[in-house]
Parts: sequence; structure tokens; C-alpha cells
Amino acid sequence: QVQLVESGGGLVQPGGSLRLSCAASGFTFKTYGMNWYRQAPGKERELVAAISFADTTTNYADSVKGRFTISRDNTKNTLYLQVSSLELTDTAVYYCSTRAYGKANWSNGTMVTVSS
Repeated sequence: QVQLVESGGGLVQPGGSLRLSCAASGFTFKTYGMNWYRQAPGKERELVAAISFADTTTNYADSVKGRFTISRDNTKNTLYLQVSSLELTDTAVYYCSTRAYGKANWSNGTMVTVSS
């Protein structure tokens, strides 16, 4: 059974930083690409960042390029998202996700609130 458990969300001021973590289990983590999505209030879920299984390729939404960094530690089965220079528009529920065993698998989500 695929499990994705997040931690690290919270309340932060504009310009601040957080690191989100996603602990994975139930599948061979090192053989799957991983993604971070977010869903802001009243908006559709959007892909924020993606990383290949071997940590060789990363991609970012234009809105977060240069501010967010996706990474992974295949020895710890953990995915990370370093979010920096946060803006009010980054307020959202953040999810990690992977497509394992033929279907999309999602974490429960962690709330990031950017507010002064």
C-alpha cells in the first residue's frame, strides 16, 4: 500500500522559507519520479515541481522557478520541497504525489499560509 506522509507546512511571513517533507513507503521509492502539487483556495490543483527517479531532472512551474527547489533522498525514501521568498499567492495546500502501480497516489496535504 502506497503511503505518502507530509510534514513541514505552517504559517510564514512574505519573504520567508519552509521545507516540506514527504515520507514515502509501500513502493520502491528510488524507481519512481515524484511531484509536488498545490491547491490554493478556490483554484484548481496545479503541478509545482517534479523530479526524476534518479534525481537527474527537475522541472518547475514558471510561478515558482528560482524560489522553490525539489529534491529527494533515495536512502531515506523522502521527497523535499524547499520553498523560499514566499509570496501571498503561494498560500495553498501542498501535496506530494507519484504514479505507482498504475494510478496516481497522493499525500493528505499540508497547508502553507503566507501572511503578514
